[in-house]
Amino acid sequence: MSLIFGGGQAFFEVDSPCVEESEVVESTTPPNGPSYDGVYPLPRPNVHSDFWSAGAT
Repeated sequence: MSLIFGGGQAFFEVDSPCVEESEVVESTTPPNGPSYDGVYPLPRPNVHSDFWSAGAT
């Protein structure tokens, strides 16, 4: 088990010999934000968001 913080993100990973990897289907919902397909490295999460930066209590 590992928990890594870096680049403004958190990564959690668990590995067990008893677990089989399962397939994950592509999302059927279109993205509601910018698509960074083919962009590397990904931009840092420092973009202003009216929702997350509203300051409402």
